[in-house]
Amino acid sequence: MSVTTTSTPLIIHEASQAYDNEILMTFEDLPADEFVGRMEMFKQTPTKQLDKDYQDGLINGINANLTQPIQLVPKKRYRLRLVHMGKAYWFKFRISHHKLSVIEADGTDTEPLEVDGVDLGPGQRYSVILTAQPTAKSNYIYNVTMYANFIVSKPGMNPRTYEGLVEYKKGAPIKSEPSSSDSLLKWPDDFDLVPADKQPLLPEPDHRIELKEGHHITGYGTPYYGLNGVLYATTNKVSTLFSAFSARSLAANSSIYGPQASAHVLRHLDVVEITLSFPTMREHVIHIHGHSFQIVERGPTVNNTAAFKTPIPMRKAQAWPMRRDSVTVRAYSYVKLRFRADNPGVWLLSEGVVTHFYKGLGITFIEAPDMLQQRQALPEELKQMCLKQGINVSGNAAGNQGLDLTGLPPAVYLDI
Repeated sequence: MSVTTTSTPLIIHEASQAYDNEILMTFEDLPADEFVGRMEMFKQTPTKQLDKDYQDGLINGINANLTQPIQLVPKKRYRLRLVHMGKAYWFKFRISHHKLSVIEADGTDTEPLEVDGVDLGPGQRYSVILTAQPTAKSNYIYNVTMYANFIVSKPGMNPRTYEGLVEYKKGAPIKSEPSSSDSLLKWPDDFDLVPADKQPLLPEPDHRIELKEGHHITGYGTPYYGLNGVLYATTNKVSTLFSAFSARSLAANSSIYGPQASAHVLRHLDVVEITLSFPTMREHVIHIHGHSFQIVERGPTVNNTAAFKTPIPMRKAQAWPMRRDSVTVRAYSYVKLRFRADNPGVWLLSEGVVTHFYKGLGITFIEAPDMLQQRQALPEELKQMCLKQGINVSGNAAGNQGLDLTGLPPAVYLDI
């Protein structure tokens, strides 16, 4: 099966570069059908386990087994841009007999960190420097593993493994490498990465937000996810962004956005610290739009399961915490993130695993709505486009004025 992707990354190149060439590699997990159809199927047949239907992996937009070789010239330095454009699975990437040096993660340049391979969750990006071998007497193999810990393991399905050729000379023999457990290899760790600009740890927060994952299994066996018992859903009659612009001083009152928006109002320039706790067996990638955050702490959650016997060790940030816009939160663990609210707008905290976000795992930040109203304006064309579809462009979540939410669909809450 040969498949061409419909996604493409946007690459912004630096004015100067300390390498000879660059290579782009994108990774995707391929569902059996289109996402819109899968979501409709989820509504109509809630027993369908959507996450278990992914069929294969794509590398550079085609079946991962058919990807063209990586072609290298001896002694040259290459920047590999590794971009995860998928929806549910993680990808591990490594090249036999080659070390990689991480120099960027999610758009933040880093001090070089030598690793054996890179582990990417949905939506994550890395750049690594690869120094080619001194001669072209051998070719090599790159290895890719596609996996997800919340999907039942099945040989050949989860995990899936792929191999490709690293070609120095056409027809040269392939140099073999003894098999090695991933646990014995070095992978990037956010607490080992240091941002190149060495921005110091932000001061003690002005605003703390604690979020705990909850889930609910319906009578049909379908899981829903939420944070602090709230299932995020786009049931509002007025866009949260439109409400923030039109509500004037009431825009600072989180209740006008309705319960399903799970809105948190942030004051301009406050230091915000978010604690995300996931006391379950699922791994997640958390993405915050509009900000790169500092990753300041992680550790194990308190849980009463006997099945999880290797809790993640606690780590705290060094003087210059890594900044990025996404973070993998492992099973039965928590993470603390810190950023300054210096970008007025309406921003999502969302789950990188698309079906988990669709099932309710997200919240909204209403950041400095007073500054937003002063500095920006919605395009008139956007308003007209909504009005032509019968969508209100002002008022609270229910399309009313003030705090009256009459007409808003009933809220859905979860046990946590």
